[in-house]
Amino acid sequence: MIRAYGQDMRDPDAPRLPSSPGFWRSPLRGPWFTSVLGLVLLAGITVLFVTGLVSYAAYNPDLSPVNDKTPDKGILGFYLFAWPTHPHWLYRLNQGVHVTLGITLIPVLLAKLWSVIPRLFALPPARSLTHALERISLLLLVGGALFEFVTGVLNVQLDYVFPGSFYPLHFYGAWVFFAAFVAHVLLKLPTALRNLRQLRHPGEEQNDLVTPRPAEPTVSRRGALWFVGGGSLLLFVTTAGQNFDGALRRTALLAPHGGGEPGSGPNGFQINKTAAYAGISAAERGEDAWRLVVTGRTGTVRLSRAQLAELPLHSSALPIACVEGWSTSDQWWRGVRLRDLAALVGYDADDRPDVFVESLQRRGAFRSAALRANQVADPRSLLALYVNGEELSPDHGHPARIIVPAAPGVLNTKWVARMTFGDL
Repeated sequence: MIRAYGQDMRDPDAPRLPSSPGFWRSPLRGPWFTSVLGLVLLAGITVLFVTGLVSYAAYNPDLSPVNDKTPDKGILGFYLFAWPTHPHWLYRLNQGVHVTLGITLIPVLLAKLWSVIPRLFALPPARSLTHALERISLLLLVGGALFEFVTGVLNVQLDYVFPGSFYPLHFYGAWVFFAAFVAHVLLKLPTALRNLRQLRHPGEEQNDLVTPRPAEPTVSRRGALWFVGGGSLLLFVTTAGQNFDGALRRTALLAPHGGGEPGSGPNGFQINKTAAYAGISAAERGEDAWRLVVTGRTGTVRLSRAQLAELPLHSSALPIACVEGWSTSDQWWRGVRLRDLAALVGYDADDRPDVFVESLQRRGAFRSAALRANQVADPRSLLALYVNGEELSPDHGHPARIIVPAAPGVLNTKWVARMTFGDL
């Protein structure tokens, strides 16, 4: 028997158009199968949306002129707030959940889209205003889901290939997708409730997803769910390890920073970009050339690395946690407290300012970063000169880098050149 898209080519009466009820012949499709997948996605996508928004609140990106990095400003930035510094592993947990869950849900999403594909071809396109709204929300939902998952995976796995910055595209795409998601859930809620009542009797189904010409089944619906769940479990096992320490890191085969540590010694832990990639030469990092420029209320101070090392030094045990989902274990950093640098330019203990940090970096995103007053005030926030008892390596930010508890890695600026204290 020869079939194409579920059609028996030897049957002259077989439907030839995807819009025909009998064109899609899989006996797996039906409200029970779709509802189970939908329940998983309803919970999972809600968590993804919340952790994604929290991630944007954590690093306050400069999304656009109408939605800047300042808390309480911008059309879609109304929820932004001063990101806390306690507990110090907060961003590591949030972004680990966001990225790992997103990758784990890919088989569920694909199975869900497969289960409802007949509805994408249903005719007429709209039978009523409610049906038209439902179809529009469905198109935005499918398109938004594919866009968010594809751009997210590409950002995690590869050098980003889409035009424009990943961060605003993913951020605004998430709002479009979630608006369609909420509209679709509200419009389909009565149907979803009816389908839930059929969960105990998956064989007693009648709706537009159930084909009138079922093909011979090769697997049961529960077997198909086990297959989808097995795919999700495989992705989870081969991704989640990038968020842990020790031997578990070696299980992260599908994570770009998975496996063992990239080197040995005090500086032998994960990095996102090298000094060579950032376009930083050894000469400009040298003792004779490099100076840290600190500006604030009382003027400007220029400090060499040797002068920084003569200031009171403090230590903090903090991880690096990246927006891409990977993180390191706690590293032992030593350097000058940010609040002590603020004091050098006129700010006392009761008057902690924000700070704008600029890097020597020439290529790549996040050549500068804004830190809030609560981050500057935290005694664990450092301009680090050493890590794990040794000077910073060039790839870890020599001659000096920022390290702040619970902050995304993109805010822990490497190769710091200038710090401007004051209200941002």
